[in-house]
This record gives sequence, C-alpha cells and structure tokens, in this order.
Amino acid sequence: KFIQNCRKKGFGEELINEIWNQVASFAGYAFAKGHSASYAVESYQSLFLRAYFPLEYMVAVLNNGGGFYRPEFYVHEARMLGAIIHAPCINKSLAVTTIYGKELYLGFMYLRELESRVMDRILKARKSEGLFTSLEDFLDRVFISIEQVSILIRINAFRFTGVNKHELLWQAHLFLAHGSTLEHPKLFPPAHQEFKIPELHTTDLEAAFTQLELLGFALCSPFALLKVPPESAIGSRHLGQHLNRHIDIYGYLVTVKHTKTHRGKRMYFATFVDQYGEVFDTVLFPPVAAKYFFRGRGIYRSYGKVVSEFGFLSIEVVKMKKQDYVQDPRYAEMKTANKRLSGRTVTDDSSNASVLEPPD
Repeated sequence: KFIQNCRKKGFGEELINEIWNQVASFAGYAFAKGHSASYAVESYQSLFLRAYFPLEYMVAVLNNGGGFYRPEFYVHEARMLGAIIHAPCINKSLAVTTIYGKELYLGFMYLRELESRVMDRILKARKSEGLFTSLEDFLDRVFISIEQVSILIRINAFRFTGVNKHELLWQAHLFLAHGSTLEHPKLFPPAHQEFKIPELHTTDLEAAFTQLELLGFALCSPFALLKVPPESAIGSRHLGQHLNRHIDIYGYLVTVKHTKTHRGKRMYFATFVDQYGEVFDTVLFPPVAAKYFFRGRGIYRSYGKVVSEFGFLSIEVVKMKKQDYVQDPRYAEMKTANKRLSGRTVTDDSSNASVLEPPD
C-alpha cells in the first residue's frame, strides 16, 4: 500500500524503495510508540535549551551526571560556547557546578578525594555566617582535617586570598598542628599566632598537573602540556581542503568504539578534539588496528587519508602514535620545569588561556 500510494503521487521507484528499506530496517529495533514519543519530546526540549540557553544547558548536563562523554568534554563544550571555566572556589562553588553569567565554577563534587561531609560543612558555614575572608577564618569555622583542606588549597580554592598555595599549605599545617581534633562550637573567635613563612612560588604548569590529579583533567588545553609542540597545524576545519589526500593531524582522545568486521577482525572508531578545540573522527581498519593501540587518555598523532561518506568527513588512519607530555614539575627540578614552560601559556582558570589560531 505504501509503494502504491507513492507511485500514485509520482515518486520514482528508486526513492520509494530506498525509503521503504529504511523504514523496514528501523522496524527491527524501533521503540514502542509511547517510548518513542517521550524521547521525541525530550529530544526537542534538549535541542531548544541547547540552542537558546547553551551554557545553562551544559551546566545541567554536568550536574545531572548525564551524557555519553566524560565530564571534561562537557566542560570543554561550555568553554567553546563562551564560558569562562574556574576551578572550585571556597566562596563561589557549591557541591554541583554553578554559573554566574558566563562564569562557570566547577562543583566540589569533582574533587575526587573531597569528602561529602566536608562539602556540607563548607556550605553550611557559608550560609549561616557569610563568605570566608581568609584561610584562618575558614579553619575557624569549618572542622576539617589537614588532608581535606590540602585538597582545597592545592586546587587553588583559596585564590581569593591572593596568597600562594604553597604558603597556604604551610599556614594550614602550622594552624592545625595546635588545633583540636574534636568538632565543637566556638563562643569567641580564637587568637592566632603569626608564623613567618618563606616566599614560595607556583608555576602554571604545576597547577595544570595538580588539576589532572585532583579533577581528572586540566583546565588548560591539553596541547599546552605536550613535550614537543605539534608539527602539523591541520585541524578539523581543514579536512575539506585535503579530501582524498593523506594528512598529519593531532587530537586529544575523546572516545573509542571497538567493533568487529563480519570476519571477526577488530577495528576501531575514535573521536578526537583537535588543537583548536574542534572534533574530528577517525577509523582504524583491522590491519592498522592490529598494529597501533590506544594507550589511554592523551594526545595522539595520526597519519591517514581524508575521506567523505554521505558528506561526512573522517580520517582513515594509516599510522598513529601517542604523544608525550612534559615531565610533571612537581617531581622534577624546578629549573627544568620553568625552562620547558617558557613560551607557553597554561592557566589555573581558562579565562586567560591561550587560543591557537588556525593557519591561513
């Protein structure tokens, strides 16, 4: 009946058969009507919010733990949409991520080792007595161990004080060394002894590696951490200029899909973010997949052919290699770390992060 009605309306046989085959294929895995309708409504609502309230939408996705990708890529997407990303802040962050205009503050929940009871104490003290004015004020009002406050200091959550976090760590250790190990209310603000602490410094590179440790991702571009800068400036936006040609391209791994051919041989589909923050897709057919392996998160250099299928550009990889990061300066001589840092911009917050410009 479908085919007869299409013929009556004057549609060609090729088009009729193509549409019918797609409908027949879909019937093999289609949802029930009610299920499909609810997904359609949710999809439309999500699309509307993504189009007209993009930053708020991305924050909602982060806070609901939704989405297919790791949180860092939703943070990246928010940055690409114009958000300024900040590490957790004692005075501005909640347990979940918050947004003030275009300023996005990651929630305390992203600090891997921070205890939920500590988050609750921070928010309760801030709500009842106002914002914290200093590290000493914080330690007076929030019962916390040196291990837990160290996490907050190391992620630079006390940056509003203007004091270097190495100095703050010294202050916290000296302050808590003489404090009570029991939680109890204080009738009067305690008197504090002032300690003389040597002047200490922190590099932006050190901050990035601390973020990697505590958050699971750095707030700067991962390309700023490469031991050797990319030798190719080609990115996703340039693929159309190189159709059916082989290129060199660098990408930060987003996700890998493993599958098998009809003969049972393994192959991969991988998605990357390039050095300009844009996404591109690759495919590794069995001969290449058997020779080159994905070795976890990081940046990979791929050499392959740009192809187009149904107007969608991707890269058929011929060879691939994971790129090394610079040595973690926290475990290296500072002289070496500073030398490697020269000429790079890596920031604690993304508000001043360098943006790479594409080639002409």
